[in-house]
Amino acid sequence: MRPHDMSRGRCRNPTSMTKSSLEPSAGSGTNGVKTLFGDPKKAIIKLSIPMMVAMSVQTIYNIVDAFWVSGLGADALAAMGFVFPFFFVIMSLSNGLGIGGGAAISRRIGAKDKPGADNVAVHTIVIMVMIAVGFSVPFFLLARDIFVLMGACGTTEMVVAYARIIFAGSIIIFFTNVAGAILRSEGDAKRAMYVMVLGAGLNIVLDPIFIYTLGMGIEGAAWATLVSLGVSSVIMSNWLFFRKDTYVAFKFSAFGFDGGIIRDIFRVGLPASVQQLSMAITTLIMTVIIVMVSNTDGVAIYSVGWRVATIAIAPLIGIATAVISVTGAAFGKQSFEGVKIAHIYATKIGLVIETIIAAATFAVAPGVSAIFTQAEGAAHIATDLTTFLRIICIFYPTVSLGMMSSSLFQGVGNGMDALIATILRTLVLTPIFAILFAFNLEMGLTGI
Repeated sequence: MRPHDMSRGRCRNPTSMTKSSLEPSAGSGTNGVKTLFGDPKKAIIKLSIPMMVAMSVQTIYNIVDAFWVSGLGADALAAMGFVFPFFFVIMSLSNGLGIGGGAAISRRIGAKDKPGADNVAVHTIVIMVMIAVGFSVPFFLLARDIFVLMGACGTTEMVVAYARIIFAGSIIIFFTNVAGAILRSEGDAKRAMYVMVLGAGLNIVLDPIFIYTLGMGIEGAAWATLVSLGVSSVIMSNWLFFRKDTYVAFKFSAFGFDGGIIRDIFRVGLPASVQQLSMAITTLIMTVIIVMVSNTDGVAIYSVGWRVATIAIAPLIGIATAVISVTGAAFGKQSFEGVKIAHIYATKIGLVIETIIAAATFAVAPGVSAIFTQAEGAAHIATDLTTFLRIICIFYPTVSLGMMSSSLFQGVGNGMDALIATILRTLVLTPIFAILFAFNLEMGLTGI
């Protein structure tokens, strides 16, 4: 694989480019680009720390969100659990597109092809709008039928009310993820962190106001999410389209679809989306299995438990985003040793961090469960939630091995290997073992 000329999709020799195409203009995000061209280990650290902070705050918000909803009872938690797979689909599509576009931008930055990087950025935004609209409309209209088929009996109205708000505002979720990926692709991890922290912090503040003070119930949780992300979107729109102080520039007036660019974005973006979608589909399958074995309480346990698990792996997600940008830039300038160093260094850091987190989580699991089961309607799920949190600790240390390798493949433009491994785990092994443990070994919810 070699970097591609974004204007025509053909290989291009960076040395043949003019000086103006090699150097960004003043105030166009040169600090981040310098980081990508520096020592791979230092680049991993410098880009990882802001994203680790951002992802940690984001996942803490997810926990706080579940905490406030838990005050409405187990049915409300179950309602969030039913919608969670679809929210995951939105995140999967937007993150996948962001990864594909961001990796392509990083490779062109590494090849010192600024016009090509600009063109990829414009294509990524246009494709994002098309996918967001195509997703939101049918799911909004068919929400009731979908959740009835999933078995949301007794909580249907609550589920549909929550889901339709999320579906209607999905374009905001798409934009925040894609815009953040574009910032990170040029090494601007700090500003990507700022908007994520702001959005999560604002959401934490708005949740109790919307849910309880304004009496909106679970719908308030959905509105708090969209309002918070909307503020983040406005800020990033200002940076990208109006202030124009990023490395990449957006020129929509002369836009025209380029097949080479689209292929390059989707070569990584499509496997990345499918990779994450497979996890969403697995969550759907697991939800159905849980309902068969238990009831909506089991869905609540599974949903809250995974929200807690996302905090544990948040540092890895931060490191992984850095790996995509750093390996992409190194590959673009054909520094294959730099690609190797970045991958191995990130994997070692992640393994150490997650081993420590796993031990700590196992110890405090009962206390964490108590936080989410204070309401009278949720107290009866405390023991099973503790069991979930302790079992899932086994998973944490191993994530670094797969996640960093996946990011490496995405950074260099080959997401298929990561996709194959993920599908094997999510759509094949996980459901098979869930059924085997739950039914054949008669372990029920604990088996799942």
